[in-house]
Amino acid sequence: MSAADVAAALERARDAGRLLRERPARSAVDALADVLDAWRDPGSRWQKALAEALPEATGFAPETVREGLERGLASFSGDALRELLQREIGGADALDAARGRRAGAFETTAVVLAGAIPMPSLLSIAAPLALRSPVVVKPSLHDPVTAPLLARALAERDPLLGACVEVVAVRRDDQAAIAALCAADCVLATGSDAAIAALSARVAPPRRFVGYGQRFSVAVLGPDATRGERLALSVEGLALDVALWDQLGCLSPVSVHVVSGEARAADRVAEGLGAALARAESRWPRGRIATAAAAEIASARAEAEMRAAAARPDHASPAVSVAASPGTAWTVVREVDGALRPAPLHRFVRVHPAPDVDAALAALRPAAAHLAGVALAGFRDAGADVAAALADLGASRVCAPGALQSPPLAWRRDNLGVLLPLARWTDIEL
Repeated sequence: MSAADVAAALERARDAGRLLRERPARSAVDALADVLDAWRDPGSRWQKALAEALPEATGFAPETVREGLERGLASFSGDALRELLQREIGGADALDAARGRRAGAFETTAVVLAGAIPMPSLLSIAAPLALRSPVVVKPSLHDPVTAPLLARALAERDPLLGACVEVVAVRRDDQAAIAALCAADCVLATGSDAAIAALSARVAPPRRFVGYGQRFSVAVLGPDATRGERLALSVEGLALDVALWDQLGCLSPVSVHVVSGEARAADRVAEGLGAALARAESRWPRGRIATAAAAEIASARAEAEMRAAAARPDHASPAVSVAASPGTAWTVVREVDGALRPAPLHRFVRVHPAPDVDAALAALRPAAAHLAGVALAGFRDAGADVAAALADLGASRVCAPGALQSPPLAWRRDNLGVLLPLARWTDIEL
C-alpha cells in the first residue's frame, strides 16, 4: 500500500469520524460495548474465528491461543468499557458536554501495532473509537488477523463505526507510507524502544504521540511461597504466565526473585517451576520458533551449564543449575545472585535468590524503566508494603501468580491511562 493510499484512508476516516461525532457519544459507546461483549464470549463466532486464524498467522499453538484468548478477553466487557470511560473521562456525557469539562477526540488517530498478542491490538483500536476518533491502523507483521477481523465485527454491529476503522497494510521500512500515516492528528504506537523513538520524531505538536515501548515482567516470591502448598500454587501460576503467548508479551515473567533467608529456597522454586513448565508444555505446547531464537536459547543454556560446572563439587553454597526440556521448549536457570541476565524468551526463566526485599528491589532497579507487571506472593501481611515498593519502582501492575496474562481492561499500561492520553480537553466556563 502506497503513501497515497494511506493518505486516502486517512481522509475517508476523517469524513466518517465527522459523521460519528454528530451522533450522541453514548450510541457509539454502546455499539463498541456490544462488540467487546461478543468477542469475550469463548463460544462466539468472533473469538472462534480469531482462535482459528491466529495459530497459522502467528506461530502460536492452537491450545495456547485458545487458553490465552479465553483468559485475556475475559475482562474485555461492555460494562468494563463503560466503567473505564466513567473513571477516566467522566462518562459518555462528558464527550457531549456543553458546559464544564468537555472531553474531545482527535479528528484522526493512527495506530501502529507490533507483536503477535491480540489483546493489546484490540484495545489500541477500541480506545480511540470510544472517544469517537476514527482509526487508521497498521497491523503488526506478526499479527495480520486481529485488526481486520475487528473492523468486520464493528461494521456488522454499526456500519458507521466500522467505517471509522481503516486497515492499511504498510511495512515499517516504507518511509513514505509511514510519514503519511504519521500525518494523523494523534499517533498511538507499540513496538521496540527504537521504533517508538523513530515514530515519535515524526509527530510534532500540536499533533499528539502516545508510545508504548519494550516492557517485561517478573515474579517476586516471599518466604511463604517457597515450600509446601503455597509453592505448588505459585509455580503452577507462574508456569501459566510464562506459557501463555510463549513468554513474548510485556506481561510474561522472565525472572523469579526468591526473597528468603534460607539458601535452598531458590532451589525449590527452580525445581518446582521446571516441573510446572513441563506440565504446561503438555497442555499448551510452545509454538513455532525461529532458528535464531532456538540458537539463542541453546547458547544461554550452554553458558549457564558452564557456570554450573565451574563450581567446586565440595562447595557448600548453592550453585547455578539448569532444568530444561530435551528440546528448547522450556528452560529454568537457578542463578546464584540477583544480577539480571539476558532473557532469550520463548519460555526461558531465571530464578534469582535475594536475602531480603531491599536486595530484590536493588536487583530490579537497573531495569525499572522497562518493568511492566510483577507476580507477587508469599509475604503475608507485608505484601501490601512490598507491592507499594514495586509500584514506586515503576511497576504498572502487581497481581498474583497466574493472573499476569489476564489484565483488566482498565490496566494503565506503562503507567498511563487507557483513554486519557488520547483525549483532548476543554473547560467551558459559561
